[in-house]
Amino acid sequence: MERSRRLDAEDDCPLRDGLAMPAEWGMHDRTWMQWPCRLEPWGGEEGLIRARVGYGKVARAISGFEKVVMVVRPQDAAEAQLTLGRGIPLFEAEIDDSWARDSGPIFVTDGEGGVAGVHWRFNAWGNKYQGYAGDAALGGRVIDALAMRKYAGPMVLEGGSIAVDGRGLLMTTEQCLLNPNRNPALSQQQIEERLALFVGVTKVLWLGEGLEDDETDGHIDNLAAFAPGGKALVHSAPPSDFYNYRVSQDAIRRLSAARTAEGEPLEIIEVPQPQVIRRRADGRRLDASYINFYCANYGIVMPSFDDPMDEKARDILASAFPSHRVVQVPALDIVEGGGGIHCITQQQPAGQPLKPR
Repeated sequence: MERSRRLDAEDDCPLRDGLAMPAEWGMHDRTWMQWPCRLEPWGGEEGLIRARVGYGKVARAISGFEKVVMVVRPQDAAEAQLTLGRGIPLFEAEIDDSWARDSGPIFVTDGEGGVAGVHWRFNAWGNKYQGYAGDAALGGRVIDALAMRKYAGPMVLEGGSIAVDGRGLLMTTEQCLLNPNRNPALSQQQIEERLALFVGVTKVLWLGEGLEDDETDGHIDNLAAFAPGGKALVHSAPPSDFYNYRVSQDAIRRLSAARTAEGEPLEIIEVPQPQVIRRRADGRRLDASYINFYCANYGIVMPSFDDPMDEKARDILASAFPSHRVVQVPALDIVEGGGGIHCITQQQPAGQPLKPR
């Protein structure tokens, strides 16, 4: 049974200690990734091999801006090191899948150079895959390996389901965080309380649904993202794509009506959807989204889809992040598994680990 009592700042939580999750464009110590190992998302051995090549390209692109650490099963370590090269160190652990954004820790900082980690509960996106004990334990293992203060997040939460602007505002979707396959015993208010206490935000902005056939049940990192200066990037589908057009127009309306924690309007920047709609062998849509990018130290690593919109999307992100160099990496083989570049990465903010209690 979920712990559904009311929490407050007297609980052992980051808010009590003056900690909050910083914006992704803050400086990082490193990026965490997980080496692909589960066959099902990739449709078999050939798809898994292509995914590993794709992950390697992303890891090497990010390593041009900051350190990357790859979590890998011991039996896969030799192949991973051969693919990645010696410049990317490995962290051996028993894992089940490859989405570090969701099964890794979420880091929080105190604004004075101290960093701690939050280990959230993980249930494989509402029990969509069986055998996830390794991934469910990974966040805690990473925090412990860093000799860092660890907080136990009191609900199921995947990192891809939330975005923060670093100034108190958090963005998520109703489809995901209010889904009964995550935290059925928690109300919307109780979820907001937990986000306030363990992410350190003062305001939650709720968007509605995610993109069509998104097996994460509407993760925000395919739909919308924050950028510096009070900007919000949003996936924009054309009217001919009825499902995603409805979703993106609803998101644009909600973002346009929203205010930051300081009461300021957001500057809405629409990012076009890839022109070509691709599908898996079973007919499900590939959720290709340029919103699913990663912000590294002075760099943006974003997807390309061999699509006419690739260059336009790149120019939009370059304008939104003028202090960053934008690098595009082919991502179709990664999207085949159900996620994108943001989904396979997790940032560790720069700073010194706060000592465990």
